[in-house]
Amino acid sequence: MFTPALIGGALAGILSGIPLINCLCCLWIIGGAMLSAYLLSKDSPIRLGVGDGAIVGVFAGIIAATVDFFVRIPFQAVSEDFLRNMMEKFSEYAEDVPSVWQKWLEGGGVETSLTVSLLGLLFAAVIFSILGALGGIIGISLFAKKTELPARGKGELDAHEDSSDRQS
Repeated sequence: MFTPALIGGALAGILSGIPLINCLCCLWIIGGAMLSAYLLSKDSPIRLGVGDGAIVGVFAGIIAATVDFFVRIPFQAVSEDFLRNMMEKFSEYAEDVPSVWQKWLEGGGVETSLTVSLLGLLFAAVIFSILGALGGIIGISLFAKKTELPARGKGELDAHEDSSDRQS
């Protein structure tokens, strides 16, 4: 169960961490969990239930949150520069700039502490786990092997025909 969760979670985490692509963050997490459920059901010789899909989805969500956390680090400076430029353009056209924005522009941005970053990771892990469970349930529902009805043997057919012949 770990390998499918690792593949789906890593893919979802990478796509969720890249700027502009991360606009579909929730969709990436659900899709990654569905991929995990597909990979799990493909290799499974037994029929899997929705509980199995939810479990692999939760694991994929936790992995996605961790990968997302590390992928965002290199893009953080770029994102701050983009936000700063946007705020400067906005302040040129606005008559009254809120004092918080003015302090932020003068101070050079917001420094993120390790505590805030770890709380963000924890929050993302909770949200991504919930979305992952949803994606895993959807994935198992779509991709799980369906059980077939047992085929009737020749003996059962003959016994049924014999009993109907006797009644006539």
